[in-house]
Amino acid sequence: MLDFITNNIWVLLLIINYVLVIIVAFFILLKNINPTKTISYIIVLVFFPFFGLIVYYLFGQDYRKDKIFNRKHVLNQSIISNINGELQPEKDEVRELKNDLLDERIKLVKLLSSSKNSPLTINNELQIIKNGENKFKLLLEDLRNAKEHIHLEYYILRDDKIGGELIDVLCDKASSGVAVRLSIDDVGSSVSRKSKKRLSQSGVQWHSFMPVLFPGFTGKMNYRNHRKIAIVDGKIGYLGGINISDTYVNYDESDLYWRDTHLRIVGEAVKSLQIQFLMTWEFVSGCKLKIEEKYFPKEECNNKLAVQIAASGPDTDWANIMDVIFTAIVTAENYVYITTPYFIPNDQIITAMQVAGRSGVDVRLLIPKDSDSWTAKHATNSYLECLMEANVKIYRYCKGFIHAKTIVIDDKLSTIGTSNMDYRSFNINFEINAMIYNEEKSIELKSHFIEDLKDSEEVDLERWRNRSKGQKFQESYCRLWAPLL
Repeated sequence: MLDFITNNIWVLLLIINYVLVIIVAFFILLKNINPTKTISYIIVLVFFPFFGLIVYYLFGQDYRKDKIFNRKHVLNQSIISNINGELQPEKDEVRELKNDLLDERIKLVKLLSSSKNSPLTINNELQIIKNGENKFKLLLEDLRNAKEHIHLEYYILRDDKIGGELIDVLCDKASSGVAVRLSIDDVGSSVSRKSKKRLSQSGVQWHSFMPVLFPGFTGKMNYRNHRKIAIVDGKIGYLGGINISDTYVNYDESDLYWRDTHLRIVGEAVKSLQIQFLMTWEFVSGCKLKIEEKYFPKEECNNKLAVQIAASGPDTDWANIMDVIFTAIVTAENYVYITTPYFIPNDQIITAMQVAGRSGVDVRLLIPKDSDSWTAKHATNSYLECLMEANVKIYRYCKGFIHAKTIVIDDKLSTIGTSNMDYRSFNINFEINAMIYNEEKSIELKSHFIEDLKDSEEVDLERWRNRSKGQKFQESYCRLWAPLL
């Protein structure tokens, strides 16, 4: 018997594989997902033994529905319900918004409000921050002035020059009695044992998000926390594209110019950021944190500026950020200006951009000329021709690497956040964006976009069509892997 098993081990393994394939295919069919996606998964399962099962295990399961990232304990606490209730503006406040700005975007407001954790906030002050060197000047100063607590949630933290400076501040504040909580992604971050030990000894409470044994080898093949947010004393909040690393700071000795955008918030929207952090903290710490009023201080902000915080990930019922971006594009009347470092969109976003472009809306997309990923670059290139044929203008940033994740529409709506325009940000990673309903800030962000175009080249449709067949093949091949990038 043992000899038979030994001599036929591969046959037995193949039999086990295809028994599992039949079971998995049965459950895929029951999900009633997109037919093309269903067929694609079944083809991979049938024609790639073992590998197909691994691919489906990593990418085919809908964790949003499976609810493995359950954070209901935080949301069920009465103080959270009270905060969300208090943040809902009165009808008179909404009517007072300048030029009926909000009424024209009421569909977006309702779409996000339906998630229950994205209330519209009216009383806010915002500062749009251009590039990491400017962000860290503000952030480090705010951290040094913290009195009660510091909450940080970052995809990338490295203990290099800027990371070391931030760690110094965190350790000093924790030693002086300020409650410091830090959540870092285990794949994105790289912190030495020495720095981790120092954080712990100083009293900083820190946890890695979904720890992995070999982060250097896992790459992106996990659900990751891609957010970059900070909350200081529940009064000041930060979010955007800038991680904690020297890469994001344009030092004199930097080899590559890094163009990025971040946002500093003072006002009611900070409470929404705080709620999102507390949900993450409960997940990474494994403890049911008691939510206290000190995390939500009552601060008067007399500036009337409407903001909604949109969060999405495997813990949300819907792909909130993708849904709101889609709706914003299809309801645009004059222009849509998009900046993103990674553009690997789904069919909904492609269709929305094409429809907007063909209907006379000025749709422009700004992406890097040179990407930090060969596969992502070629996958992105595979989408450009169909967009340009629909009158979408494509620009490639040449000065360095553009990492900003922003959209501005009609001088009325803008968004700054952590979400790229790709499959991972829309469906897999934890992301967070601020939706800003304000003319002044939209015009400011538009001016940044126009300024960036001066350091960019426009892609010509006719020349693009004449690129080599070898390049087109590379693009088509990389596009096959778009959901995994």
